[in-house]
Amino acid sequence: MERWHERDTLISTSPQMASWSPDTPCSCDCFVSVPPASAIPAVIFAKNSDRPREEVQEVVFVPAGTHVPGSRLQCTYIEVEQVSKTHAAILSRPSWLWGAEMGANEHGVCIGNEAVWTKEPVGTGEALLGMDLLRLALERGSSAQEALHVITGLLERYGQGGSCWEDPMPFCYHNTFLLADRTEAWVLETAGRLWAAQRIQEGAHNISNQLSIGTDISAEHPELRPHARAQGWWGGQAAFDFAQIFSLTQQPVRMEAAKARFRAGRELLQQRQGGITAEVMMGILRSKESGICMDSGGFRTTASMVSVLPQDPTQPCVHFLTATPDPSRSVFKPFIFGVGAAQVPQVLSPTFGAQDPVRSLPRFQTQVDRRHALYRGHQVALGLMESEQDRGQQLRQKQRDLEQEGLEAVRGLLAREWAPPPQELGGLFQAFVEKESRAYA
Repeated sequence: MERWHERDTLISTSPQMASWSPDTPCSCDCFVSVPPASAIPAVIFAKNSDRPREEVQEVVFVPAGTHVPGSRLQCTYIEVEQVSKTHAAILSRPSWLWGAEMGANEHGVCIGNEAVWTKEPVGTGEALLGMDLLRLALERGSSAQEALHVITGLLERYGQGGSCWEDPMPFCYHNTFLLADRTEAWVLETAGRLWAAQRIQEGAHNISNQLSIGTDISAEHPELRPHARAQGWWGGQAAFDFAQIFSLTQQPVRMEAAKARFRAGRELLQQRQGGITAEVMMGILRSKESGICMDSGGFRTTASMVSVLPQDPTQPCVHFLTATPDPSRSVFKPFIFGVGAAQVPQVLSPTFGAQDPVRSLPRFQTQVDRRHALYRGHQVALGLMESEQDRGQQLRQKQRDLEQEGLEAVRGLLAREWAPPPQELGGLFQAFVEKESRAYA
């Protein structure tokens, strides 16, 4: 077993949010399919981001960059050292913070994160959010394993902490991550600055707001086992089961609910073993019966993502993003890195500078309107779907038709039946956002 230590890597206060209680269901679900579980020779990644109901999630394009030696980088709460070169990334993120819930980079690396609570205490001190770690890993890692090194190195150096939502009442947690690239996936689970990782080289896998790595540990923090022994959680003789040793003895209600979602997600993946496609993953993310598509109290699925990462390096990776809540009534739109890739203004939230409630101390004392243009149009469409049957059905059909258009374009591209110029590929997401916006007009 390999053990890694710190690497020398360059490394609105709304009523719904205020009504949160420790037992409120809050969740995310991440999925990955590695051949032969996939129907095509590709790794397929998917995630639902489940967040406070009124929170707006935007899609941000970050170009590759070069940086002056010794420069600093402002994350959500703290600064870290910047590296000399960063990769281009596409991010789906809560619009008030710096990091991201999920995203991909130009090298075909995808990452999603999950909230988790363990025997290690969660402090309220401000450090790096799990979402910050995710974005930093995408900007600095050219493979899933390298991105994992980035996270563990930053975690060792800066720690994780700080409130994870826009509310005067702090909401803090530690994180687990699912990382994937064209050839494999990794599960990384943390407890404070400690961590364990599991490599996935074939088959389908999911994670859901709980520790899932048992005795099959591919890499770990060098102090993981000594710490467990010192705390009296592990005697040193029995097999070292990370999830069993570090999970809370009495799970809060929110984590018991995550167990049911985890089992449902695993069953949905097993049912389609060998035939998992982007559409299959989209269907799983839309599953409301299982709770994977969340709509419960103050939380709901605020954005979703599915990525196809072909094993053939000459084929482009394709990332489908909604930029809107409730995937069962949203459009997955394709994004491909290319020379024409740029920020799409319709999915970018307004900014508020030094007056932003996240920047003003004490934080989150006021409320601002972060809705972007597509979010506004989509909210009107959701209202019509619920109040006007005929008009709502027409809008839902337009959504389905637009999504199928994107899926067909991607099928043709990966089958080499369609070979548009790079500029057109880079502008694909922009084109589909504009089409969706016109459908809501």
